[in-house]
Amino acid sequence: MGRGIALRLARDGLALTLFDLPGNRAAAEAVCGEIVDAGGTCRVSAGDVSRPADVDSGVAGHVAAYGGIDVMVANAGIAVTTHFVDTTVEDLDRTMAVNVRGVFNCYKAASRQMIEQGRGGRLIAAGSVSAHKGGEWQCAYVASKFVVRGFNQTVALELAQYGITANIYSPGATHTAMYDGIDTVVAKTLGTAPGSELKKVAAEIPLGRLATPADIANVVSFLASEDSAYVTGQSIIVSGGSCFA
Repeated sequence: MGRGIALRLARDGLALTLFDLPGNRAAAEAVCGEIVDAGGTCRVSAGDVSRPADVDSGVAGHVAAYGGIDVMVANAGIAVTTHFVDTTVEDLDRTMAVNVRGVFNCYKAASRQMIEQGRGGRLIAAGSVSAHKGGEWQCAYVASKFVVRGFNQTVALELAQYGITANIYSPGATHTAMYDGIDTVVAKTLGTAPGSELKKVAAEIPLGRLATPADIANVVSFLASEDSAYVTGQSIIVSGGSCFA
C-alpha cells in the first residue's frame, strides 16, 4: 500500500521522502528508483515511526532537502492475527507502538514544521474499516485504529486555526502482503486452504473484489490535494461497500 501511495503522489508532483525501517531500505530504494526513473523527485530515510527522535530526524531531512513539508502520510502499520483470548500484552503494546504512537509522532513532527511555515498542510494517516467496527482475529489492531480515528478528530479541531487538515483513509480488505499474512494465519488455524479466507471476504464485498493499493492511493491523493481543503477530521472508508460510517 505504501508503494502505491508513493507512486501516486509522485505522479501528482509531490517531492517525496520514503521513510521505513532500516531493514526495509532496499525495498524503499527500489520504489524510490521507480519514481525517479519516471521523472519524479524522491529520497529515502530510515527509522522507526514508534521512536520520536527517528521521526523528527526524518522530517528534518525532508525539510533540508526540499525546503519544507506540506503533506505527511503516516502509513506504517502492523496487524497481529489471533483470537482475543490468545492476544498478549506484548501483542497489544507492539501494535499500539506502531499504529498509534507512529501516527502521533508523524503528526507531531510534521505539524510543528507546518505551523512554523505558516502555509497550512495535510496530515493523513492510515485508518481502516476496523476504526469503525470490531472484527474477529484482530483485537489489538481494531483497538489501535479506533484510537487513531479519535486522535485524528482531535488534531483536526486543534490545528484548523493553522490551515492544517487531518484525515484518515480507511481501507477495507486490500490485497497486500499484510492481508496475505492474515489469510495465512486464519487458514492455518481453521484448516482451510491458503487463499480461501481472501476469497470468502471478497465474495462478501458488494463491489465483488478486494481493494487494490491503487484504490487506496486515489483517496490519499485527494486528501493530499487542494481539492480536500474543506475536508478535515474525517475517516474516508474505501471498502467496496462492505462498511459504512
